[in-house]
Amino acid sequence: MTEVAGTAPEPVAGPTRPSIGDLIRATEVDLRQFGMVLALVAIWVALGIVRPGILQPVNFITFSVQAAGIGVLATGMVLVIVSRNIDLSVGSVVGVIGMCYAVMMADVFPATIGVGHPLAWIIALVAGIILGVAIGAYQGFLIAYVGIPSFVVTLSGLFLFRGLTWQLSGGTTVAPNDPTFNLIGGGPEGSLGGIWAWLLGAVLCVAVVALMVNSRRTKRKYGFPLRPMWAEVLVAGISVGVILAGVYVSNAYHWPAGLATAYAADHGIAEPPGGLVIESGIPMPLLIVGAVTLVMTFLATRRRYGRDVFAYGGNPMAAELAGIRTRWTIMKTFIIMGVLCAISAAIASARLNGGTLDLGQGYELYVIAAAVIGGTTFEGGVGSIPGAILGALVMQSLQYGLGFLGMNSPQINMVLAVVVIIVVGLDAWNRRRAR
Repeated sequence: MTEVAGTAPEPVAGPTRPSIGDLIRATEVDLRQFGMVLALVAIWVALGIVRPGILQPVNFITFSVQAAGIGVLATGMVLVIVSRNIDLSVGSVVGVIGMCYAVMMADVFPATIGVGHPLAWIIALVAGIILGVAIGAYQGFLIAYVGIPSFVVTLSGLFLFRGLTWQLSGGTTVAPNDPTFNLIGGGPEGSLGGIWAWLLGAVLCVAVVALMVNSRRTKRKYGFPLRPMWAEVLVAGISVGVILAGVYVSNAYHWPAGLATAYAADHGIAEPPGGLVIESGIPMPLLIVGAVTLVMTFLATRRRYGRDVFAYGGNPMAAELAGIRTRWTIMKTFIIMGVLCAISAAIASARLNGGTLDLGQGYELYVIAAAVIGGTTFEGGVGSIPGAILGALVMQSLQYGLGFLGMNSPQINMVLAVVVIIVVGLDAWNRRRAR
């Protein structure tokens, strides 16, 4: 072919440099959750600039433990909202189960099995889980089979179970709990510290790398597109780094000097001149949150139950026509929520060494906010359990940090209200733009 006279050949476009967005998308990281991680880091950096003393291991441990009960409940609230329902009673259920724990250990066990029985904490925990299952089944039955809206049922439960908490206690605080049970709430003795924390961190690092390698092999086997190798290495490196950094921060907090001295005296340990240094490590509530997150993520993504919940939330009519037992699925969701309330109540009651009348009060608002901030939509069918955990951390970080700066509770609540509105508003705007 010959060129037409008087025309210049078209320039050949050179290779374009990928944008930052292209690089992030190549890693297949959830952009919403990635943004929440950045927001969490930004919150702590800003707080550290305003008040440098807040960036201490003890503060990170404290706010993480405070977020544990909310995080446990948020994993279940995701599935409740995904199924186009709501649960306003979680705080009151936590309160009544926590009071049941306290009454059993402070009043019932001393008159029956005796004080300090080695199985007392197990019996109490099993009884609390059974009570949580019963409460979840009661509310789930009314919602799924009787047809009463979840808002009405759980609003009724909010008042009912708060009243039962008062009746159980007679209007007073009930204490103390069994000492072994209290280890569930964390504290220096209720933590996995020292070499055990590092061993757990190493196991988690190996597990993360093994899962990523297995996922890549499975995708290659069935012909699915693969992430670039640099992206695989980057994600694996960041994941391992976060795990090891978490263990380091946990072990950087040491037992108080007086408690370490008492421990040395009780165990016949010669205390060195500078005092005995015992690494506190990973608190039990954080281990519980991690285990609950793994189990709930497995149920939501790897089991038929999870697929049924998301299918129902996406299109209830289609799910019914597809043969999904939608009523039983909804009832199971509230039963699971009841079990999670029992676990959260154990953490809260153990931290307080007893049951109080305001135990769990206001939890429902923080739990719903954590789920929504984490990407769960009230339209149903969309939600993320890891995102809900991040949402709980964001909420608790703001609450703890603002309190550290001297704000009172009403002021903190106003800030949190604005944050929730902004996050949900941005999410709604993004969804409309995507359509």
